[in-house]
Amino acid sequence: MRAVTVVLLSVGGALVVVACGGAPGAAGTVGDAGAGGSGSSGGGSGGSSSTGSSGGSSGTGSSAGGGSGSTGSSGGTASNSSSGSSPAGVPTASGCAIFPADNPWNTRIDDTSKFPVHANSATFMSRMSPETHLHPDWGDWSMSHYGIPWQVVPSAQPAVPMTFQYATESDPGPYPFPVNALVEGGAGSGGDMHVLVVEAGSCVLYETWSSTFVGPGWTCGSGAKFSLGVNTLRSDGWTSADAAGLPVFPGLVKVAEVKAGAIHHALRFTMAATQQAYIHPATHAAGKADGTLPPMGLRLRLKATFDASTFTGAARVVVDAMKQYGLILADNGSNWYVSGDSDDAWAPMMDAMVRAFAMISGSDFEAVESGPVSTAGL
Repeated sequence: MRAVTVVLLSVGGALVVVACGGAPGAAGTVGDAGAGGSGSSGGGSGGSSSTGSSGGSSGTGSSAGGGSGSTGSSGGTASNSSSGSSPAGVPTASGCAIFPADNPWNTRIDDTSKFPVHANSATFMSRMSPETHLHPDWGDWSMSHYGIPWQVVPSAQPAVPMTFQYATESDPGPYPFPVNALVEGGAGSGGDMHVLVVEAGSCVLYETWSSTFVGPGWTCGSGAKFSLGVNTLRSDGWTSADAAGLPVFPGLVKVAEVKAGAIHHALRFTMAATQQAYIHPATHAAGKADGTLPPMGLRLRLKATFDASTFTGAARVVVDAMKQYGLILADNGSNWYVSGDSDDAWAPMMDAMVRAFAMISGSDFEAVESGPVSTAGL
């Protein structure tokens, strides 16, 4: 649900949070020595024009965020917080590492001796609309609600009861969700309506989709908890706020990372047609029994032969990440939609970003070997 009691102001490049009718909220941070900004989405499809499915439900994605590169919350007051990576290259959020350095999200795949081209790469790529250009599925919050919002709450944030449509594959509540938690697309938008919350102190990530505040708690399609300090996967066959059973938050392109000049993790993207199978760290699928389609969790890499020298600024940062860390197939949705956060700081960059992505197509990627394809638990 969009925070209606908060005013976000960008002053000299810094985010100032003013809470109306209460004490100012403390903004959380995500990043490395001061990078900022991020949003997130999960559940069904990712992004604002994508459709998808998690636990059998589908919808269109949207976004939230705001300010100049950060999302956070204190006492239930939502705000933006910074995002980037630690000096060691591991992304962080409000002092919490976003998974260990050896987590798949944080692992570089540009070494072909460790991550060779997948034996079925040509087959998979032929079914992935290779002629389609990439689309940056993020943007500003205030005007467009485009992208996926996220926020940080303090350890003292009250936990509230949760009700899930797919309860058997959800982590039970209570969750530390504020009444005014940021909802992808805005409250009642009818899309994926993801809510992503990082609890400071415990460093636990909570994610839901199809999220609606009903008082005193929330009703959602499904919910998942991820302890950010460990590499524990969900049970095989279990969904999350994403159809792949993956966390949404770590795969977002965050405006703070781009402004800081580097992204140190793989990026989340969607495809319309997927296989009813997955590759770890994915644990779930919502596709077809067709081995020629890409499985959830498939890792792609922008080919080494792709010329990145013509890209500059924010677009170059994202292109470099696609070469170094690649993409992870995380949800059913519009073809080649790459997910990012919703933040007003994106506004001056988006026209150039869209033009840059129009120069990259699916055929510029190759699938890499990152683990066996599984149908366990499905």
